Amino acid sequence: MERNKMTAAQFNAAVKQLRTRQPTKRSKYGNCRVDGYDSLKEKRRGLALMVQERAGRIYDLQRQVRFELVPPMLDKNGKIQEHGVSYIADFVYHLADTGKLIVEDVKGMKTEVYKIKRKLMRHIYGIIIKET
Repeated sequence: MERNKMTAAQFNAAVKQLRTRQPTKRSKYGNCRVDGYDSLKEKRRGLALMVQERAGRIYDLQRQVRFELVPPMLDKNGKIQEHGVSYIADFVYHLADTGKLIVEDVKGMKTEVYKIKRKLMRHIYGIIIKET
C-alpha cells in the first residue's frame, strides 16, 4: 500500500497543477492526455482514489489493468490467425470494509466497442464495471 502514498502538500500541488495546466493535443472524443492519464477527468479521478487509499477506504489501487475477453486464435503452428480482444480498466481496487473488487472506467463517451466489452466483462468475469 506504500507505493501510491502522497503527502497533503503533494496532493495540493497536484490539484493546483490540474487547475493551471494547458492540455495538449485533443483526441477524437475531445479529451487530452495529461501526465500519463488519458484525460483530465481520469487524472482527477486517479488523484481522488489515491486520497481514498491513503485514508484507508480502499487498497491495492492499480491503473490500466488488462482483462482478456477473447484469447488470440492460433493455427496448428502457433501463428496468430486472429488477435485476441482485451478490456483495459482505468482503475482496479478493493473496498477496505468489504474487500470487494471494483473495476472502474472513467467515461466521457460510451462507444459501441466499449458497450460490448462491458457486457463481456459481466458475462465472463461476473464483474459490473463502475462508470464514473
